[in-house]
Amino acid sequence: MFQGFPKQTVEYLKALNNNNNREWFEAHRSDYETYYLEPALQLIEALAPAALTLEPPHQAVPKLNKSLRRINRDTRFSKDKTPYHARIHIVLWTGDHPNRSAGIHFVMAHDHFGFGGGHWAFAGDGLDRYRAAVQQPATRKKLEQALNSAAELGCLPGEPELRKVPRGIEAEGMVADLLRRKGLVARTPDGNGFDERLFGPSATDYLVGIMRSLAPLNQWVATNVES
Repeated sequence: MFQGFPKQTVEYLKALNNNNNREWFEAHRSDYETYYLEPALQLIEALAPAALTLEPPHQAVPKLNKSLRRINRDTRFSKDKTPYHARIHIVLWTGDHPNRSAGIHFVMAHDHFGFGGGHWAFAGDGLDRYRAAVQQPATRKKLEQALNSAAELGCLPGEPELRKVPRGIEAEGMVADLLRRKGLVARTPDGNGFDERLFGPSATDYLVGIMRSLAPLNQWVATNVES
């Protein structure tokens, strides 16, 4: 059973953040395997049974580039050429691919542990379905309930991507705010520290509770946008 992250995981992430280069990484590869890779995969395996009981079921696959995102950064189109993500990023997803469906995300960085749910960007006809759904009072009420469940954990939507509502639509208040979005994610802010339960045997129960509170948001997206 997963017994929590070792405290050395945070120390490793701090050191990687301060020494983000290939030479340092290779010299400390054993720390990567012991304090990053092994506990992250153990956690995903521990969360998998509960993930399948959520509505909709969430996939928790303890493999690199599945539920555990790769530590290597794609620097081809970025001004930031540091080669590694100085964080552990775990995703439990609802559809056919982690990047194409709503999911629950857990992120451990050197100074905080964050989490959230939703779908970053709706693709194709999904955006049209989203905009139609938020204009229906009954459907929007269910979304409000899901967002309230996430807000109780401290997970809030960020700023909308659009300055105005789409052309041809008149709306105000919360409806306008929702229509100015191209995706829907509620997440904790960066820099909010660590809950001590992450470093002990109650970590799995703590995170399962978070999953159950975020699942309604993913259920709404899966039902109204992605189905």
